Amino acid sequence: MANDASSKPMYEKIFETVKNQILSKEYEVGERIPSEKELADEYNVSRITSKKALELLAGEKLIVRIPGRGSFVLDSSVKTGASDSEQASQLPRSAGRTGHSNDCTTIGLVITDFGNSYGTGLIYGMEQASRDNDCFLVLRRSFGVPDNEEISIQKLLKMGVDGLIVFPAQGEYFNEEILKLVIAKFPLVLVDRHLKGVAAASISTDNVTAARVATEYLFALGHRHIAFLCPPPTDTSAVEDRIEGFIQAHAEKGIMVDKELWVTDLFSTLPDSFRNDDNVERDVNRLMAHLRQNPSITAVFAIEYNIALLAKAAIERLGMRIPQHISVICFDSPPTDLGGAYAFTHMRQNEEEMGRLAIEHVLRIKEGQAATNNRVTLDAKLVIGQSTGEAPIRT
Repeated sequence: MANDASSKPMYEKIFETVKNQILSKEYEVGERIPSEKELADEYNVSRITSKKALELLAGEKLIVRIPGRGSFVLDSSVKTGASDSEQASQLPRSAGRTGHSNDCTTIGLVITDFGNSYGTGLIYGMEQASRDNDCFLVLRRSFGVPDNEEISIQKLLKMGVDGLIVFPAQGEYFNEEILKLVIAKFPLVLVDRHLKGVAAASISTDNVTAARVATEYLFALGHRHIAFLCPPPTDTSAVEDRIEGFIQAHAEKGIMVDKELWVTDLFSTLPDSFRNDDNVERDVNRLMAHLRQNPSITAVFAIEYNIALLAKAAIERLGMRIPQHISVICFDSPPTDLGGAYAFTHMRQNEEEMGRLAIEHVLRIKEGQAATNNRVTLDAKLVIGQSTGEAPIRT
């Protein structure tokens, strides 16, 4: 029997200890019991473990967990099946009105980086949704480095977050921590992209359709020789989906895709590289050489705003004008009233809605009200700017 007891998971041991304390009246009806953090500290376990113990106690109707207040001992006469609010109404009026509770819902966010062109709206939507749902958001940036992403996830879990939102780092492999979370069915939502072969919930733009719409717009202006510019697309779903949409648009119009016009090895805009001036200069020179070698190009499809800026610099250094000589279209472009940014024609992603849905989906998974492998996609809007015009006639 001793061996059976020692082999029990820690959450079961904590559950049984607190249950016995409640049944023996060590904790009276309406009295607050230790929080997730307090139990985690007392037993030297993670808050995931202590949280599971409290969930077992709540499942047996021994306690009720009230967001923002804590966990309280229930009267055994409370009817089975009563809602949290009904159970809470049976507590003494003084329960939870004094002192500080550590049971507030906290959601961790791991994001590569953010700026005016993309990311700020995403965080704004998450922060507003966290306020609306009375929870807290804790942010860590990975700068696109998988090791940073892994360490950030580990630290947030150790801190005891109730759910995680991850903007995965670009790269060929997703980190092991994400796989562990999926296997454990921890409340997890990926944003901006999905990971192939990983059954995790995700919220992203419908990148295939958005890229198709952008390409069709260039076709309508008479462009047929379009340079497609992106970083290496290796297993990054957002990049791959935009390439797919670009190709689909060509197929639907019966226009041949000329991959000789593509540049798919731009590194300077990746989160861990774009602050390096040498990388930026190298990519601009790369694009200048490409445009010289391919004078038939009349338009550029840049997969993101920062790559559009590289293209703009290369075109202008060659003594050409946008859009008179070459048109440029991209994904996202900061509003021109923020620092006088150049107004590219672009596909605007619904960042705030994406952020709001990510928070709400994590909370629904936490409450068992949503599947852990849902994939939600949002439409992007074509916004006409200064950078596109009719295709010039090449002589």
